[in-house]
Amino acid sequence: MVLSRFYVGLTPALAFLLLFLYSPLMCLGIRSFPNDGGSRGTDIITRFGFSEAPEYRNGVGCPIMTSFPGDSHTCHPSLVHVAMTLDSEYLRGSMSAVHSVLRHSSCPEQIFFHFIAAEFDPVSPRDLTRLVRSIFPSLNFKVYIFREDTVINLISSSIRAALENPLNYARNYLGDIIDPCVKRVIYLDSDLILVDDIKKLWEVKMSPGRIIGAPEYCHANFTKYFTDNFWTDPDLSRVFGSRNPCYFNTGVMVMDLEKWREGQFRNKIENWMELQRKKRIYELGSLPPFLLVFGGNVEPIDHRWNQHGLGGDNVAGSCRALHPGPVSLLHWSGKGKPWVRLDEKKPCPLDHLWKPYDLYKWNVKVQHQQRQDQQLDLSNNSVGYSILFF
Repeated sequence: MVLSRFYVGLTPALAFLLLFLYSPLMCLGIRSFPNDGGSRGTDIITRFGFSEAPEYRNGVGCPIMTSFPGDSHTCHPSLVHVAMTLDSEYLRGSMSAVHSVLRHSSCPEQIFFHFIAAEFDPVSPRDLTRLVRSIFPSLNFKVYIFREDTVINLISSSIRAALENPLNYARNYLGDIIDPCVKRVIYLDSDLILVDDIKKLWEVKMSPGRIIGAPEYCHANFTKYFTDNFWTDPDLSRVFGSRNPCYFNTGVMVMDLEKWREGQFRNKIENWMELQRKKRIYELGSLPPFLLVFGGNVEPIDHRWNQHGLGGDNVAGSCRALHPGPVSLLHWSGKGKPWVRLDEKKPCPLDHLWKPYDLYKWNVKVQHQQRQDQQLDLSNNSVGYSILFF
């Protein structure tokens, strides 16, 4: 589905209504809902307070998963590979993101999730694995344990403490962590939702020599992502050479892992992080090394695939509106997260677009009451159809 410019000026209630009326959830996949009171994963799902998601099945025309000799199911050529981090702090956001991907996919059974979990997370990777399985019983996924000591000595202080979490740097190591048979992956942050079929993003063609693809924002002031120490150093300031670098957000990337491994791009990023420890050349966490390595050599992807910045800036986290243009992915990058603002009863208007994908149990109860209220309202007017939010 695409949200047009028309949504930018709408009230939250009307935008929310139109989002669902024109959503592909009505026509893409065949989705069956589990019976209430199912017993699968009851203990752990109760412990963490999530509800089991609907079961999403392939629509007509999806590839048939035949056996693939010599490799595991992870390596099947028909799969769409998605990588995300998985941790207790952003768990609610991650589950909502997964839910949105499945809900809008025409072939949800072809999606394979690669979750990267921190070794020393307060919730163990084993419990996180069980929790994901309890929420999404039919999901194709694998959880990898990320050793934080791999990167912790390379991390420097950032403008916001949350950006110093070692797991933010796991994207640097996807080529090493994910099974070698996986040649391409879509990396997604945990604070976003999709409102379009992820297969469209998967099928983006990469030009020869391009390692990653992402929406670029060439109107942004690129110089602000680096300190005066960088720009006044004659050697460093020439690092981009003839490249014309533009800002891109690393929360949504299509990555050619085969070329990434061949080019040893993990080492190139680490080299910049080591220099940062010696001579402070940037302030903003894990983003600048990617800009240094790939800026000016990124496969440009339509902006609809990362309507970012909805979390506000990195200090105040103030409310923001959609950028002009269509929307396939909404991204709450920045300080403010929709689940936090909703819990505090101080939501921004666009936070209501995230809410239907939230599987946290209190939200299920709220939505159930909303459905009852809306059905009651509709029964008392002359509208010739009913609307079901699910």
